[in-house]
Amino acid sequence: MPIRFEYHISLFRIKINILVALCVLISVASLARLGIWQLNRAAEKLAKQQVVQLEYQEKALRLEDIPAAELQPGNNDLQNRHVSLSGTYENEHSLLLLAQFYDGQLGYSVVTPLRLKSSQQLVLVNRGWITAVLRSGSRPNLQPYLEPVTITGQIHLLEPRPQAYAEQLDSSSWPLRMRYLDFTTINEKLGEPVLPFEVRLAEAQSGGLIRHWPAVHININQNLSYAMQWFALALLVALVSLLASSNLWSLIRGPR
Repeated sequence: MPIRFEYHISLFRIKINILVALCVLISVASLARLGIWQLNRAAEKLAKQQVVQLEYQEKALRLEDIPAAELQPGNNDLQNRHVSLSGTYENEHSLLLLAQFYDGQLGYSVVTPLRLKSSQQLVLVNRGWITAVLRSGSRPNLQPYLEPVTITGQIHLLEPRPQAYAEQLDSSSWPLRMRYLDFTTINEKLGEPVLPFEVRLAEAQSGGLIRHWPAVHININQNLSYAMQWFALALLVALVSLLASSNLWSLIRGPR
């Protein structure tokens, strides 16, 4: 049984060795399959994220129910955990984080301490963004919320930064303006400790402003990158095999 064939289509000629062609097909199919597998992994991650996101929002753990030992600085397991809080905003002690941007506009993040109803502890709640573009002599509209609230949000741990100089902040004039949250300075100005993290409000919560922080997403970039690499290798193997077994390259270059 012959295993080599040669075909002519006008000026195009190709020689086919069945064994070599089978190896090429298997290689291309295997590489493409790996690419599809990476795409499926990315899809699974996105689906899992949606399930977890809905579960956390529907079953947010009460902050007061988290053991005090877990609420200490450095516990990275707290990052992005959904929690619910019940208490009252202390609007008179709001903080403004400077140089915050939303939709290309300069503004502030409004961080308001919330007094927990059960423990009377203070937790910093990042309510969102307001504009810093104001008329001369006007003050930022912090939109204070006066009623007791039950809210949900995500715990956000802050990166360590150099300590601010407390004496540079005038605690007789609130809201305080800060570049970033410095808990040591905040504790001093408030006269009592706050929990060592901020809670970023979920959507449609009492006292919420414009949510300008990036959403938390599972990283699928690596899967997409690997998928592109596998598909590119499959295409490269197919192209090199075609060029090696035909006169396609000569036709592309043209007569010399």
